Amino acid sequence: MWVSTKAQYGLRALIEIGRRGGSGAAVPLKDVAERQGLSQHYLEQIASNLRRAGFIKSVRGAHGGYRLARPAADISAYEVVTALEGSIAPVSCVEEDHVCDRGHVCGTIDLWQRVDAALRGVLGSTSLADLIADSERQEHARLVQLEPTYAEARP
Repeated sequence: MWVSTKAQYGLRALIEIGRRGGSGAAVPLKDVAERQGLSQHYLEQIASNLRRAGFIKSVRGAHGGYRLARPAADISAYEVVTALEGSIAPVSCVEEDHVCDRGHVCGTIDLWQRVDAALRGVLGSTSLADLIADSERQEHARLVQLEPTYAEARP
């Protein structure tokens, strides 16, 4: 499975909106694009898909932007990736609607089914709230590293 930039950027945008809009405030897409280093034009296309899929809702007006349409804990990475990518099956023969006439003699089907189950398991058990918390921990660790220690701060 190859995860496109659409799914990667979509998750990053949702994390940013979830972090910054936690108080219910709308987050301008321009701010998300700048903070994440993404093309605003491409992010607008992705946001349109995220809105149609029910992950975010738009807020019009002077303080407009986007906010999460559902609690972050109720949005799984699996839902987001499949909404933006479609199937995440590593090979077509493990897709639910695929009929394979070689399944009875294929020596790799079990491997691909395990890979598929692992992908679904990891993405399905990871919520947007988990990703937001990870992002906040990473930023906190980065900020702590930037703070001078007492010995370094002394003249």
